[in-house]
Amino acid sequence: MSSSKRTRSWAEPYKIKMVEPVRMISREEREEAIAEAGYNTFLLRSRDVYIDLLTDSGTSAMSDRQWAGIMMGDEAYAGSENFYHLAEAVKKYYGYTFLVPTHQGRGAEHIISQLLIEEGDFVPGNMYFTTTKLHQELAGGTFVDVIVDEAHDPESEHPFKANVDLNKLEDLIKRKGADKIPYIAIATSVNMAGGQPISMANLKKVRRLTRRYGIPIIHDMTRVAENAYFIKQREKGYENTPVRDIVHEICSLTDGATMSAKKDALVNIGGFLALNDEELFREAQNMVVIYEGLHTYGGMAGRDMEALAIGIRESVDEDHIHARVGQVQYLGNQLIDMGVPVVHPIGSHGVFLNAKKILPHLSQDQLPAQSLAAALYVDSGVRSMERGIVSAGRNPETGEHHYPELELVRLTIPRRVYTQAHMDVVAESVEAVYDNRDHISGLSFDYEPEYLRFFQSRFKKSKKS
Repeated sequence: MSSSKRTRSWAEPYKIKMVEPVRMISREEREEAIAEAGYNTFLLRSRDVYIDLLTDSGTSAMSDRQWAGIMMGDEAYAGSENFYHLAEAVKKYYGYTFLVPTHQGRGAEHIISQLLIEEGDFVPGNMYFTTTKLHQELAGGTFVDVIVDEAHDPESEHPFKANVDLNKLEDLIKRKGADKIPYIAIATSVNMAGGQPISMANLKKVRRLTRRYGIPIIHDMTRVAENAYFIKQREKGYENTPVRDIVHEICSLTDGATMSAKKDALVNIGGFLALNDEELFREAQNMVVIYEGLHTYGGMAGRDMEALAIGIRESVDEDHIHARVGQVQYLGNQLIDMGVPVVHPIGSHGVFLNAKKILPHLSQDQLPAQSLAAALYVDSGVRSMERGIVSAGRNPETGEHHYPELELVRLTIPRRVYTQAHMDVVAESVEAVYDNRDHISGLSFDYEPEYLRFFQSRFKKSKKS
């Protein structure tokens, strides 16, 4: 018997119990569909999409236990039993004392922004996220990016590109004054950087610095379990620590959190604001009644709160999180082997194509990431999304485009939905588009809404420069 070892194959830690048919329309139909959608993949009809990698938000497959929980929904207007189950799960797995349920993450972002931010404040964070930044601006604040420089370099192999640059953060505090910084926004598994994690060591340093200045940390914990998995894989001293314990430790270093439960927590709708300060919690309770719903449902049905409570427990299961991140790594490594420029290292929830490098013949004003996402859909019916100049928006004072360093197309993998065979189809399509990249033309705006323009903008083929 040979003593040499080889890597053994692995399979998803679940069986398929129900299937949802998908269809592939013809190339001519796809060309017509994307044109009708104004070359915006958000405006495509889902029935015209073959493999949907637009987002991992609310697109995961729930487990049999979650579906059983749906049948246990207590739809009482006040005091639903499912709310108390959810509050218990949040305290057990995350450690936060108080819970304010919301319809999804941006409901929590709105409440915390309105409660803590005053006109003229500055909110530092480890890279912006679209809805978070907008809520901060609408409350009168200015977002300031204090992430490490490596996060803006798609080819950097830094293992923790979501780390905070402590010098940038302290410089901001000294220049503006601690009283003008209501909190620091810390995201785990930073989306706009390519699903990149923050290290525990860095978060502990941020905690020590903010305590010195009396500044709270508000945690965007949308993908905290995925971040914890990377800490287990990459950070010395955590190799044998269960993911659930790493998650709990991350949360213990923060003062509160906003959660879009539609990601890590494996539900199709829902979110919450979690807090440790009782006075702030009472204010948030009062606000949720105005904007979301009563404080014991906050925009969610009882059945959804029950599914969420179960999903939180499942999200920190070792087999689940290994398979979830592993599928993303599988697709990313295929594309790297094919020579396709992607963000390194491969992140937790999606593979991010480097549109600037793939389409160097297009200027950023020709919207290369938007153009690449449209071309990918035409090739195979795979729906992805832009994360570049369109997502970055405009300066609210000057009206000029923000020009981010990263111009990316995100291939976002829903949890427990697609097989490795689907990933193979995606990889082959990306390779085909990459091989034909010189023929991809740019786009320009045809319609642009005032806020979060990437959702609803329409585009047209741009004239050659």
